[in-house]
Amino acid sequence: MFKSKLYFQLKKLKRSFLIWKTLFLLLIGLWVDNFIFKFFLKSSAKKIYLQEKRAKWFTKELIQLGSAFIKIGQLLSARPDLIPKTWIKELTTLQDAVPPFSFTKVTQIIKEELNSNYENIHQLDSLPIGSASLAQVHKATLENGKEVVFKVQRPDLKTLFKIDLDIMQQIAFVLQKNKNWSRGRNWVAIAKECRKVLMKELDFNCEAQYAARFRQQFLDDENILIPEVIWDMSTERVLCLTYLKGIKISNIKDLKDQNYNLTKIAEVGAISYLKQLINYGFFHADPHPGNLAISNEGKLIFYDFGMMGNITNNLQKRIGSMVRSAALRDASSLVAQLQEAGLISEGIDVGPIRRLVRLMLKEALTPPFSPNIIDKLSGDLYELVYETPFQLPVDLIFVMRALSTYEGVGRMLDPSFNLVSITKPYLISIMSSNNQSPNDLINQLGRQVGEISSKAVGIPKRIDDNLERLEQGDLQLQVRMGESDRQFKNMFTAQKSLGHSILIGSLTIASALLVSKNSSNLAILPIIFGAPITLDWINCQLKMRKGSRLERLKK
Repeated sequence: MFKSKLYFQLKKLKRSFLIWKTLFLLLIGLWVDNFIFKFFLKSSAKKIYLQEKRAKWFTKELIQLGSAFIKIGQLLSARPDLIPKTWIKELTTLQDAVPPFSFTKVTQIIKEELNSNYENIHQLDSLPIGSASLAQVHKATLENGKEVVFKVQRPDLKTLFKIDLDIMQQIAFVLQKNKNWSRGRNWVAIAKECRKVLMKELDFNCEAQYAARFRQQFLDDENILIPEVIWDMSTERVLCLTYLKGIKISNIKDLKDQNYNLTKIAEVGAISYLKQLINYGFFHADPHPGNLAISNEGKLIFYDFGMMGNITNNLQKRIGSMVRSAALRDASSLVAQLQEAGLISEGIDVGPIRRLVRLMLKEALTPPFSPNIIDKLSGDLYELVYETPFQLPVDLIFVMRALSTYEGVGRMLDPSFNLVSITKPYLISIMSSNNQSPNDLINQLGRQVGEISSKAVGIPKRIDDNLERLEQGDLQLQVRMGESDRQFKNMFTAQKSLGHSILIGSLTIASALLVSKNSSNLAILPIIFGAPITLDWINCQLKMRKGSRLERLKK
């Protein structure tokens, strides 16, 4: 007992050292990068190159730290409000692949989890068909002749996750204490949410439920195949699914050799995603090529249901209205719909969002359609979210990432693939119907008439009250500055920076004069007085740089 506790504490201490060391090196690297950006690099291309280099280093470090941090990296790739676009691009390529563990451990875990049901396994292949950070997959045959796959969780993974996630929460607490790092971001809440998501992913019972629900959605779809869950052979650490043989969607050569219609396959996948998002509100959040295959009959197969997304009922009900506003290129109406659906927080300046939405609608709906329009729109959205102090719901970001990922898959199958063009007929039908019954429409019209009537009735009284207050001198005019306020702040920062520059220059001249008059001891005084001014000047420069970056996005 004592030895096991001592081993656990030593392991925790070692993990803590490695994780904090990585964080320290990351912060030092970021400080050096900012220094280089400020004083040496003026080319935006070189800055992007340096950011990409730092992001690649960080990705390698996450892989070295192991399973939990590989998953954390994947979650961070869906958080454009936390990290810049260049880092997201690198983290999305994070490979969830590690060396397999021994077959002896595999059989041991399956026996421990299944107990007597283990006897129902007729044959279990020793070589895995896949190995990832959480588990590895082995093909098997049951006594009844059914071909299945077993997803087996790595040994002691839950213990390691608890250690790593405890340390991550400590890091989040430290970050939250820093005013600059915590501005607009609640690192403690993010760490708690991350812990919740990852611990849930360790419970394969949840994934089994996701797989069953996803399969139910496409039971009547002749173009889609989803594995069936074998419930009596599945537990918290072991997931058993029917084996669906197929050619990986990335294997274009084999698909062409089998004379599959790649254009049709790409279209089937696109329509399936619209159904997932609009009809069901439950979607596969990680449709990379490794999770997609084509069966012998030419049907699209989905694998791996550990990362799924949900769309709220409120958002589902408003999708039709959103599509209608988008089709009319009514940016104001679309932003209002997004606010009412809870996708944009109340109390923030929606001016920049409205302008970005207007630009996005113009690019997305003006022929000829860009082949990677979703990827471009996602990039614009990520830039805006990263530079502003608000956070979009994670599920919305998962939607954008899933669509962008599948857009890449579609172009891989068919270079002429265009998501907007393919889904347009389906969207038109949604826009016209909006999934509403006649009664729903009548009720909606009734509510709108009631709202308008109540406002209209109150107008004369409000006018009379305001006129009376104006006569008495009690009426105050309140103006929301919005963008103007932001411009004033930028001007103030620029003026402050200019004043600091003059002071620094004056102090430098004073120090030089004292040196020239053989007063070296006194020459240090201007330098001491100028140090805090110089630091504040650097801070002003960084603020101005961030402001200019956001302004470029808004234009």
